[in-house]
Amino acid sequence: MAYRSSGAGYADVAAHYRKAIDRGDLAPGDSLPSVPEIREQFDVSAKTVSRALKVLKDEGLVVSAGAAGTVVSKRPRIAPATGTARVSRTRQGGPNYAPGETSTNHEAMIRSCKDPIMCHYLDIDPHDEVVIRRRVFRQDGTPKIVGIEVIHPRALAVVSDLAKQGPRGAVHWFVQYEEATGKKIHGSPERRAARFASRDELELLEVPLPDSDVAVPVLVTHTVFHDEDGPLEVMEDVHYPGLWHEARS
Repeated sequence: MAYRSSGAGYADVAAHYRKAIDRGDLAPGDSLPSVPEIREQFDVSAKTVSRALKVLKDEGLVVSAGAAGTVVSKRPRIAPATGTARVSRTRQGGPNYAPGETSTNHEAMIRSCKDPIMCHYLDIDPHDEVVIRRRVFRQDGTPKIVGIEVIHPRALAVVSDLAKQGPRGAVHWFVQYEEATGKKIHGSPERRAARFASRDELELLEVPLPDSDVAVPVLVTHTVFHDEDGPLEVMEDVHYPGLWHEARS
């Protein structure tokens, strides 16, 4: 389907294909449309297309392949996808995983919530029970992110298998909840913060543990999701030390 946007520039064109690669719509080795096709799709000049392709090449996402034109790199350098991006991608019909990405160490449990920050975000009392789901996202087998979902207990009454062990499949539980209740789930702006990783998180990320209690800083991103009745989930991603800077460099 043609994409038309008055005043679209090279950054718009680059962003379109960057997102397509991140979602997995364009896999490693896939060809991008030709320059004339991109010009027609975005209603831009050949110079604008060239600038957009140069941006994608500089980012390591695509390469020139002679007669094949421009193709997605075999190992595109993509910033790690956060939980918010995954939810958005699956809601748009895209895959849950980026090219070369898998997940392991799936855990689900019902626990008393002792973290005051989580209690605040979920608007619950300390020691109220919550559902916790956790997994490790890997790129080409290497652990990159520990993904954690802390879910309000009222969601369990609607989606009964939230505490079930193992992967839940490609459809996120938000979809089941919305279909069952008719209530739309919205997410807050994603927040980023730095903190020291726990030993448990370092073990899951397979970071060599120091002999002494040396603090290891990590980037943490989190989003609060809610419906019309209040908060439903805090989604937190703990990134491998230095990963985000490496992907953005």
